[in-house]
Amino acid sequence: MSNALLLAEPEPSLVRHLTSDGFRVVDAEEARPDLVLLRDPAELDDLRSRHGDVPVIVIGEPGSDAVDRVRAFQRGCDDFVARPFVYEELLARIRAVLRRSLASDHELLVAGPIRVDLATRRASVNHRGVPLAGKEYELLLKLMTDPERVFTKEQLLREVWGFRSLGRTRTLDSHASRLRRKLGSSGSGPFVINVWGVGYRLLDPPD
Repeated sequence: MSNALLLAEPEPSLVRHLTSDGFRVVDAEEARPDLVLLRDPAELDDLRSRHGDVPVIVIGEPGSDAVDRVRAFQRGCDDFVARPFVYEELLARIRAVLRRSLASDHELLVAGPIRVDLATRRASVNHRGVPLAGKEYELLLKLMTDPERVFTKEQLLREVWGFRSLGRTRTLDSHASRLRRKLGSSGSGPFVINVWGVGYRLLDPPD
């Protein structure tokens, strides 16, 4: 069955291209589309209250800059594409987000007491659910690939956020802080450990 895409503000040419590439463009009545293309990141919370933790790509307005991009990620979007965009790039980003979100049924990642069900995008610590926003989830997945390894800030910003030019940004630190707090709410931890001057690792190595 084709993937269901919800375009918050449908554009005939974009709908035509996506349909010809095998996607099913649906309206807002769809209970849970596979992915949403959204123009206003301020609508993210309302969107997910109606459709659940659905992956979202924000299509920014012309003139969107790094600040707009960072703020959209802080609100929890999964990717950001500024106008004007090349359709092939948008298509590649849609397919990449869908690959991450539509994993095989009940494929689990486990790191210590942390478990992530890739099919449902649900994380838990000691079997207690931990609700995560889009980039918090992506950051956790990256850290879980090698839980005791220290990932540099540059690696995480490039591989989780797709930043090409890093500049000065606090988006990683703010997401890491929220992720640490949410995972630690079960009373376990420490998690998402800041290695000063280098980056982050998920777990301390055993003594």
